[in-house]
Amino acid sequence: MNFEHMTLMSWLLLAIFGIICAILGYLWGKSVTNTTNNSGELKILQDSNAKLMNDIEGCKQKLASQTTKAKTPEIKKSPIAVAPEASFNTELAKKSFGKKIKLNDLKVIEGIGPKIEQLFHNFDIKSWEDLSEASVNKCQEVLDSGGDRYRIHNPGSWPMQAKMAHEGKWKALARWQEEHKAGKL
Repeated sequence: MNFEHMTLMSWLLLAIFGIICAILGYLWGKSVTNTTNNSGELKILQDSNAKLMNDIEGCKQKLASQTTKAKTPEIKKSPIAVAPEASFNTELAKKSFGKKIKLNDLKVIEGIGPKIEQLFHNFDIKSWEDLSEASVNKCQEVLDSGGDRYRIHNPGSWPMQAKMAHEGKWKALARWQEEHKAGKL
């Protein structure tokens, strides 16, 4: 293109055409990009998700308690209340597990070893009764306090197993642990 032969009118038409194109492009771009703020909807969905997660945890606990009732035979309790220390039958526990069991040894629970037992002791959960009364969420909190290396553990059945140990249901506990390797429901 030879710019020497362009007149002032040609330059003016070119400038007007460029300005019109810029304005039309701006208006078209503004109409196409319609961004909305979804932060309110996101917050509602996050709250709903948290509620559903709590509902799931409650269902798991209810299922665990129903599974315990269905699989463990009931032992008739005597009308006289007996302290757990007095009713702890070392011989029956040894016979059921094939090794000596100490009173309130949390390591009897499938999935709990010496380090996890220490974590529970740090949270003042030192007996089978304490553990049986703890929620699964509390058990998970104890595990989380130990760091990332304890994330692989699933404490879903630990309160139920602790309840069997606390109540002296050694045969039922040993059978349950045999049927549910790694303490998984």
